[in-house]
Amino acid sequence: MSDSRLNEYGQEIGASLPDWTPPRLPSREVTTGRFCDLVPLHTDHADALFDAFAVDADDREWTYLPYGPFASRDDFRTWVAENAVSDERTLFTIHSGTSRRPTGIAGYLRMMPASGSIEVGHLRYCAQLQRTPAATEAMSLMMARAFDLGYRRYEWKCDVFNAPSRRAATRLGFTFEGIFRQATVYKARTRDTAWFSVLDDEWPALRRAFDAWLHPSNFDRHGRQIRRLEDVRNSVGE
Repeated sequence: MSDSRLNEYGQEIGASLPDWTPPRLPSREVTTGRFCDLVPLHTDHADALFDAFAVDADDREWTYLPYGPFASRDDFRTWVAENAVSDERTLFTIHSGTSRRPTGIAGYLRMMPASGSIEVGHLRYCAQLQRTPAATEAMSLMMARAFDLGYRRYEWKCDVFNAPSRRAATRLGFTFEGIFRQATVYKARTRDTAWFSVLDDEWPALRRAFDAWLHPSNFDRHGRQIRRLEDVRNSVGE
């Protein structure tokens, strides 16, 4: 719980923020990392993304997204064209591997500069991207951009039954906050939503953990991690 203070009536109120300035919205610009690049979603990415997703063994990665799977390449092209210019969200294509090919999508949504809150979501990783350093680095880069802009709260939300997403949030250092029951309806079914967050004062230690985990010394000659991210986070927090 946030620190409190007393007002003139002896009531507890939140800590003062005399220097608070709402941050600007994230711009659509390229962010370059060691394992991946975040490139603003563009219609030119549609075919490569469609092909990357088509390699997946089945369509289970679409189950907890409000859209997909797409019946045809043209349907997916239409979705990309509409979402590449959306004012409600800012989506990026994750380009990974030595060839920096499109392998996934991630974005900012529920962008609320006035309260300093922003959510990461619309995560769709192809099989080639899942469980790779690039997948973790993409999330680190997006989190860094948000906090560097001055956001105070970084959110992660998912269907309460989406166990992989809940595990990912915990691994990445998010704190579970609770469940909003019957929060929404999608794909003709109800959704209880699990909420997670990282706060600005938690970010410095988490950033050090990401940097340490992503460092070349943490991977063997086969590219396998030496220390788990959870273990690195725990050691940084000591």
